[in-house]
Amino acid sequence: MSKPIIILGTGGNSIDILDTINEINSRLSIHSIPGYENYECLGFLDDNSENWGKELLGVRILGPLSTALDYDAFFVNGIGSPTTFHKKPEIIARADIRGDRWATIIHPTASVSKTAHIGIGTVIFQNATVTSNVVIGKHVVILPNSIISHDVQIGDYSCIAGGACISGNVKLGAKCYIGTNSSIIGNVTIGEQCLIGMGSVVLNNVPENTVVAGNPARELRRTEDI
Repeated sequence: MSKPIIILGTGGNSIDILDTINEINSRLSIHSIPGYENYECLGFLDDNSENWGKELLGVRILGPLSTALDYDAFFVNGIGSPTTFHKKPEIIARADIRGDRWATIIHPTASVSKTAHIGIGTVIFQNATVTSNVVIGKHVVILPNSIISHDVQIGDYSCIAGGACISGNVKLGAKCYIGTNSSIIGNVTIGEQCLIGMGSVVLNNVPENTVVAGNPARELRRTEDI
């Protein structure tokens, strides 16, 4: 039997989650993959009332996040961007979904070490690499071609954008956004609710609630000013 699933949001990450689910189903139709199961996407939930009843890639937008408990399904979140990343916990809370109803989605092309720990509701996209002893919190999104090196810790609700490279023993706080093609040197700590700009090279610790960018990365402003 297929596992019923609903995707929160209708933006780019949500579309890519649907694509990942479809890819999983396609591969399972050919041969079994240990640890994977078929999904049936029942629809999207989105708080923009103008979208309700429409279809996105053939899948219906059912209604607002607050209706999640009307459905006997599992859920995965696709909401989050460089402007809303620090608000992800409160956005997800609108759905009032129990922890055991969140699905963890990993694209079949991702390489994830058996010694890594992946939290509930986390999504790992195409060709991402997660190496030994990595600990990833809940509701984390890791976009395509990112590299998470050994012993990295990633806090809840964070997003690692495409092509980012996080070196070993980095500690990343909750609600962070690591920009596309950015690099973080090993053994640094990045506090909660930080934004690392696209293409940045982080060589030093970053205090919480800070936006940094550049090579080497320098502080631009506070996160609350976004």
